[in-house]
This record gives sequence, structure tokens and C-alpha cells, in this order.
Amino acid sequence: MKVLLTGGAGYIGSHTCVELINSGYEPVIADNLSNSSIKVLDRIEKITGKKPIFYEIDVADFDSLDKLFFEQDIDAVIHFAGYKAVGESYMFPVKYYRNNINTTLTLLDVMKKHGVNKIVFSSSATVYGIPKTTPCLDETMPTCCANPYGWTKLFVEQILRDTATAEKEFSVVLLRYFNPIGAHESGLIGDNPNGIPNNLMPYITQVAVKKLPYLRVFGNDYNTKDGTGVRDYIHVVDLARGHLKALEYADKHNGTEVFNLGTGNGCSVLDVVNAFSKANDMEIPYQICDRRPGDIDEYFANPKKANEILNWKAEFDLFDMCRDSWNWQKNNKNGYDD
Repeated sequence: MKVLLTGGAGYIGSHTCVELINSGYEPVIADNLSNSSIKVLDRIEKITGKKPIFYEIDVADFDSLDKLFFEQDIDAVIHFAGYKAVGESYMFPVKYYRNNINTTLTLLDVMKKHGVNKIVFSSSATVYGIPKTTPCLDETMPTCCANPYGWTKLFVEQILRDTATAEKEFSVVLLRYFNPIGAHESGLIGDNPNGIPNNLMPYITQVAVKKLPYLRVFGNDYNTKDGTGVRDYIHVVDLARGHLKALEYADKHNGTEVFNLGTGNGCSVLDVVNAFSKANDMEIPYQICDRRPGDIDEYFANPKKANEILNWKAEFDLFDMCRDSWNWQKNNKNGYDD
């Protein structure tokens, strides 16, 4: 099966590409490299022995994407392409809405033109917004977002649902990620954010490699065991393998299904800091700062549906995630620029 990965040169896309190749799929990556590096292709080849087919295009450009579909016999799509920083989305909401939604609309137009009707979408637990019931979140809970990034994910989910309702042969799988961290065990691919990281683990690893002086911990007055926010952290390789299971499901079912991808366990910010210190035998300096508006005390996934229907379960623990994150960063201080 030939699978198009939009945004496939990014953090989660590159790890999914590795898992696809190792499982006998033929991935095709479409990426404009706005938040990724062309060097990831050589890294994927070193890991798998095979370099994926690559198109440097903007997926929102109909003609470029149409050309790709003409040249490649695409069977299914995993849709990663989109801007992804919550904080940035507050500053540039129109940019986020225009890019993330237009990219999806163009993709659906081209898929329909070429008779491709299977898609797995990279969604997010942010679609749950500020839940009325916490900490355990399942797929039946109401959705209402707290930031423009989350709204783009929820709007795309609805666009895909409506498409599957209108086109009976269409198969949509919506994957709501919790908090991906970690890296491939080889240390060749990992999280490579532009500028100062927005997420916890790459911030920790940049402190560890002395690119940043200390970790900023946003608040220690949450109603949690140690006062810091609790989230569900999932190894990126577990997440990537979840996409393979979703692809198998999409190949056999029509309509729309949504799945949480998480471990089902909550870890506080200080849990992660302490686990990183233990896994890698180093201390991470941190300072407590004011909490951010909109952050909630605690939430984590209920992954039961994915466990039972997709036959998928997270296998890596927090120690593994911390070890692999540092293995990537210590060998790639400047990411793919090294």
C-alpha cells in the first residue's frame, strides 16, 4: 500500500514513516519544510535502509498536490500537515485557520478527484478544551476548544466527518493525541522545534544540553500531588504505531471513528523532570513561574477504545521517553543542523 504523509518530514510524521517502511508500506512524503528538515530523509534511510519518496510542496497548493497524485498511485493518506503551536495560534489566529483548514480542503478535493477515500487525521486532545469532568478523558466527551490551534483541529474533524457522511465509501479515522515525547531509539530522528520550544520535553533537553539556562515551570499551585500540572505523555514511537493500526482499521471500515492515543496515566511536570534526571543521571535546574491562562490541573487519556478496537496499546514508559529524548538531543545539539 502506498501512503501519502502530508507534513511527513515533521516530528510525528518522520517516526510514522519509519514504522510504515518497517511494516512493508511505501510512504510518500509531502512537506513544505516550514517546520522540518530535508535531512530527515537521509536519517530515515539510515534507520530503515530505504529513503521515502519526497515532494517539497505546500499541500494547500492544488496543482502541486494534484501532480503528486497523478505521479504516485496513492491508496491512503495520513494527514499531519498543519501549524501546531498553541501559543503562536493566539498571536496569529488567521494564519492558523487559513493554513490548517485550507490544507485539508485542498487535500480532500484532490483525494476525491483521484478516487482516494481513506484518511487518518492527526488531531489532538486540545479538542476537549477545558473539560467539565476531569481527569480521565474519553471520546464520548463534549468538545469545545480553548485556543485557535484546537479549534482548527476540531473544525477539520467536522469537515472530515461531513465528508464521510456525504460519501459513503469514505473512511476517516481521527486520532486525538495527548502529549508526544521521546525519539527513535537510534537517536537519528527526534523533536526539532524552531526557536524556544513550546513543549515540556524539548525544553528540558535543551536545558540539559545547555542551550537554555533553566526550565520554566508554569505554576506550582494546581490541585495535584506536587502542585504542577498533570498530563498524559506518550512515546512518539507508540504514537507512530497507532497510525499503522488506524490505517489498518480505515482499510476495512467506512464512516468515521475517533480514538484517543495516550497511555492512560498522568504525570506531573515535576514527575517528568525527576524521571529525566534519573534516566540520564543529571539534574535539570528549573524555576517556578506564573501559571498560564487556560491551563487545567490534570487530564489524561482513556485509551480503552483504541486498546480494544485498534488492538493498540502504549508500550513505552516515562523512563523510556526520557532516555530516548536525551539520546536524540545529546547527539544532535542543534537538531538536524548538526
